Amino acid sequence: MDKRGLGRGLNALLVGTAAEDVARNVREIRLDSIAPNPMQPRTHFDDGSLSELAQSIREHGVLQPVVVRRLATDRYELIVGERRLRASRLAGRTTIPAVVQECSDRDMLLLALIENIQREDIGPVEQARAYQRMASDFGMTQDEIAKSVGKSRQAVGNAMRLLALPDAILGALEAGRITEGHARLLVPLEPAMQMAALDAFVSRSLSVREAEAVVRNLRRGESGGRGAAPSRLEPADPNLASLEDQLSLTLGTKVKVRSSSDGGGAVTIEFYSPEQLEGIVERILRQP
Repeated sequence: MDKRGLGRGLNALLVGTAAEDVARNVREIRLDSIAPNPMQPRTHFDDGSLSELAQSIREHGVLQPVVVRRLATDRYELIVGERRLRASRLAGRTTIPAVVQECSDRDMLLLALIENIQREDIGPVEQARAYQRMASDFGMTQDEIAKSVGKSRQAVGNAMRLLALPDAILGALEAGRITEGHARLLVPLEPAMQMAALDAFVSRSLSVREAEAVVRNLRRGESGGRGAAPSRLEPADPNLASLEDQLSLTLGTKVKVRSSSDGGGAVTIEFYSPEQLEGIVERILRQP
């Protein structure tokens, strides 16, 4: 399958004329003959949502076929359609309409990811882990991932950077205790500051805007609490601290701004991998 076509999504696979449907061999396949997709990037399925879909299937049937690939005679493996498959079982069906499609392992993962992204209900951590799997298992660059799923390179890079956060923070994000916006604020911080900020976000039920103020205060405290001897570069004043925060959020990494007595100063931008550096440079060059 040509990766360039994947950004258009599943419609390119499933929508067509009646003749095309026949050519693609849409058929009723027994549910017990379909194995789950071992590359399914989604790990959580809401029980309430599945129950609603099951009720719809009882009343109207399965409106869109699942996509499978053949393993052996009368044995198949799911490519996309996990929710429809699960809901069909809940609805008491024994068969489901399916399209039999030739598919490599690489495309199987990509198609499963695209299906979930297009439904816009996959969690940010699951999405980031799926992107990371595409990079580690298949050697794809962020550019290739972005083109395959119809996203910008910046969106893919921002998602993958969430995986640098500690498990406790990722767990809070998955559980819905914080949002992706909260999590992004924590990426540039030192580990101890990340946990302090997380505690404040959750215990005080802060909005993202309120959380930005907490991060600002924590970073000011970090600047003022160091015991190093004074140097020619003075600690950032409140205006520069605000600028640091804006730059950190824009670039997705820790940025330090220091001024000197003669009106000059220095801006330090941290990065932790060559790909992150490329992303930072791209974002800087794109600014008007």
